[in-house]
Amino acid sequence: MLKFNKSSGQASRLLLVLAIVVLVAVIITFLIVRMAEKPPKPVITPGITIPVPVYEQTLGNIRFVHISALDRGQVLRASEIVNPQYYSGQKDLPVTTGGKFIQVTIGAQNMGTENIEQGSWGIENIVDSKGRNFVSMEGYTISPWLASADLCGTLLKPAFDPTPCTRIYEVSKESVGLKIRVETGKDNTANNFSGGKVDSFLIDLIVK
Repeated sequence: MLKFNKSSGQASRLLLVLAIVVLVAVIITFLIVRMAEKPPKPVITPGITIPVPVYEQTLGNIRFVHISALDRGQVLRASEIVNPQYYSGQKDLPVTTGGKFIQVTIGAQNMGTENIEQGSWGIENIVDSKGRNFVSMEGYTISPWLASADLCGTLLKPAFDPTPCTRIYEVSKESVGLKIRVETGKDNTANNFSGGKVDSFLIDLIVK
């Protein structure tokens, strides 16, 4: 009777060990299969796209390219004047609205085979992420901080380096995601440009 119980106990332990071995083997097999499976593709919500910044654009035969955008703070200082006609007696120029000065330079390059006439192109407003427009400062007050030769809209010869066009804007301190509108007359002509028949594009700015 004792021998029977002993052999029964051994058999039970053997069955238990076998059951554990089988269970471990099943778990290992399951893990190997799961690891071999390809990870699920990320779920992409339709209709949501991340816009890619654009720093140049060709309109007709004119290639517009971002050259620089400088945050000049709340004061244009007399010590930073670049137009030699205005050194004498010129004072600092503070912003009038509590915003900041942004100086933008965009290049225009003729990619065609013929001259593009003067007055056929230009740069316009700065636009922020909320669609607010900021017009460039013009006239005597801003001239000291711009080079004496205003090259905006000048004649563009084929295959020359981009011609720089520089403007200074007063922009809200809250504005982000700044872009600048570049324009040229339809067919790159001066008549269309002056008549309001234009092609335009918003180029992203890297403000430093």
